[in-house]
Amino acid sequence: MSRGLCALAAAVAVAGVVAGTGPAAAAGSPRFLAPSELPPHATSAWTAGPVTAGQPDPLPMCVGAALPSISVHRAYRTDLDTGALQVTVVERSEQRAKDFAALLRKDLDNCAKDLMDQDPEVTATQKYYGKLNVEEGAHVYGVHTEATSGASDINMFSVGRDGTTVTLVQWGQMGGFAQAQVADFKTTTVKAVNKLY
Repeated sequence: MSRGLCALAAAVAVAGVVAGTGPAAAAGSPRFLAPSELPPHATSAWTAGPVTAGQPDPLPMCVGAALPSISVHRAYRTDLDTGALQVTVVERSEQRAKDFAALLRKDLDNCAKDLMDQDPEVTATQKYYGKLNVEEGAHVYGVHTEATSGASDINMFSVGRDGTTVTLVQWGQMGGFAQAQVADFKTTTVKAVNKLY
């Protein structure tokens, strides 16, 4: 299993043991995806950890360093090596939110190259799946990683914004681009952005 998928699994474990919920659970705060709103898994139902204040631990690949301490996140998993993560950040102004979304997109634009620079045993390729017309827009990416050990994983990412709020959704499982549930992930992204408020 690659570092990206391991990070998702570990984030689920951490989220499951954090006591209580973060400020996102308060009235008027952004809402998070329900497990049933994630791309359907053929043989296993999704489960979710609590909505938790702070950065996910460990941080997701490629975009983790950009996530501020005011992040709020929720981790999801199935029983069969598939994981997902949603991270939401409420900024002080719409311009700050726009800048933060642009920073996340820049990190994703360079994701495959950065992964290979960090680890010579990893080969990474990526695709951009376009912009979705929801609120102020959402952008979808796919990243495939293959390690010399034989591990092969596909991760999908999206960055969406509604006013002063930015949400990042990550989904990953073993496999390559052929296993990327692109249409389902786009549907999940639209739901994630639409239900923020």
